Amino acid sequence: MKQAGQDAMARRADEALVARRVTLPKRVVQRPLRQVARRLLVALFVMCLTVLLVWIDREGYHDNANEEVDFLDCVYYATVTLSTTGYGDIVPYSDSARLVNVLLITPLRIVFLIILVGTTLEVLTERTREEWRLKRWRKNVRDHTVVVGFGTKGRSALQTLLATGLAKEQVVIVDPSAKVIDVAAAEGLTGVVGDATRSDVLLRAELPRARQIVVATQRDDTAVLVTLTARQLNRSAKIVAAVREEENAPLLRQSGADAVITSASAAGRLLGLSVLSPSAGTVMEDLIQQGSGLDLIERPVTKPEVGKGVRETEDLVVSVLRGHRLLAYDDPHASPLQSTDRLITIVRAGRAAAPTGLSG
Repeated sequence: MKQAGQDAMARRADEALVARRVTLPKRVVQRPLRQVARRLLVALFVMCLTVLLVWIDREGYHDNANEEVDFLDCVYYATVTLSTTGYGDIVPYSDSARLVNVLLITPLRIVFLIILVGTTLEVLTERTREEWRLKRWRKNVRDHTVVVGFGTKGRSALQTLLATGLAKEQVVIVDPSAKVIDVAAAEGLTGVVGDATRSDVLLRAELPRARQIVVATQRDDTAVLVTLTARQLNRSAKIVAAVREEENAPLLRQSGADAVITSASAAGRLLGLSVLSPSAGTVMEDLIQQGSGLDLIERPVTKPEVGKGVRETEDLVVSVLRGHRLLAYDDPHASPLQSTDRLITIVRAGRAAAPTGLSG
């Protein structure tokens, strides 16, 4: 029993460690070998400059061995001086040599030492910088979008959101794979490694302060658990979930999802439509692909449109969202339009759309 308890504690500690991992977007830095080569070249330049200064004023130096300073002695003096070894066998005795040591060689020595320890200092300060970036991120992030699952569905959903104007700084990716999160970080996205069915993992993604949540997991049962957990942590956020089987869609809605997309059925219907009419399939593909051809967007009713009929607007209205009711364009109750209505319309790509665009 004692061993089992210790194993359970160790397992929970490992899970907590994984859950605490938040990967911020990676900054563009030079490759390690290039950084080392660059520092070595700078160090060599400092060494050559010091040798040149000593050689020019070599008459002002005294060598205890033979009282003469040749080129090799200049290299030797520069080496032991820059490395702060200082054996004392070669010393500057003239006023000019001592002045050069004070004003030029001493600063060069400091630069040389900084170059040598620069890599070590960078390693020591990197963790401090990352912790500071993480604290600043946690302080500023709010009304963001959390994408659970960064596979094909999650990536496509995010691309559509980014095309509508969502900034990468307002996106947090949650995925159990560390490699996937590293890829997301390389693309400029913040990521959290862990199981999204656990509340502590979603808390690391600051989900209670999120505005919208996209659940794009590989398994339907996982999607249900993630939706339940997310809804418990955030009662007001908009949750959109994807499932493979249509029979699981009602369960997702009961779990708290505002919208459920059945990926397998949707793909199948698009395939069937393309078989019956390839042109119609092309139009549908264009509608769900943000930024090309035609876009499907949701927008509020403008003041000039209030009181008018659905067909009197400039855009092609597909549906009218009135409260919690979705009215078709030919529904007699859809007209006249009210000031609180929202219109689902088809517009040309590139037109400014509200952040609640529906494409994709």
